[in-house]
Amino acid sequence: MERYNDYLDGDEKFAPLKETEFMVGVLDDSLLMVTDPWGTEFNLMSSDDPEEDRASDVGAQPLIEGHKPSEGLKLEDLTVYVPHDANLEGIGRFYQHVLGAPAIEELGSESSISISMGERQTLTFQYHPDGPDTLVNHHDFSYDEQDEFPSNHGPHISLYVTNLAKAYQSAAKLGVTYVNPRFKRRAYSEEEALDQCMFRLIEIVDPLDENKEVILYLEHEVRSAKTRDGKKYKSCPLNEV
Repeated sequence: MERYNDYLDGDEKFAPLKETEFMVGVLDDSLLMVTDPWGTEFNLMSSDDPEEDRASDVGAQPLIEGHKPSEGLKLEDLTVYVPHDANLEGIGRFYQHVLGAPAIEELGSESSISISMGERQTLTFQYHPDGPDTLVNHHDFSYDEQDEFPSNHGPHISLYVTNLAKAYQSAAKLGVTYVNPRFKRRAYSEEEALDQCMFRLIEIVDPLDENKEVILYLEHEVRSAKTRDGKKYKSCPLNEV
């Protein structure tokens, strides 16, 4: 495993990456491990069947003028580390209840749970590999008295649901709808969510927990692929909706 600022030292275009977490590691001919400047880890693997993987492509963001299409075929899994005392079963119930996304039992273990997020794509929650004493945070709040909700400067997940109204209603009943004041698009109600084709949530709670204690703070931008009149939303990358 070598750091970019080690073996590309002297190349000015990589200067912004120095003193960051950025790292590239070549394990073998089919696996590349990359850590971005903020510490997020990516495992890039060669496809066993590129033709099949291309055939399962469901869409992509529009290509920027002058750029070539990415060679990446799919994002297979996103793994989010959680504290060792996190209620994994409660996380699974949350995604099923609010987003209609079921857990995949055969992919889970005593230390992880995998949620089906669409065709050949999973969202996995796993106890942090560095042990139970590791501090795990996926939110970074700042507060302004003028705003009803705190601003979150941490990462967020964007996802699409087939029934935005139902997802919003389920989230609202649990009291987990959220508005991030950092962004112009804000949905304070179901009607505004339908107008904006999105809403946010950040608190993951167990629907069976009467106290609704927060298991994890992780911001989600929950999107609808369609507008009120049934047309595909302008930024939706899906080929078919």
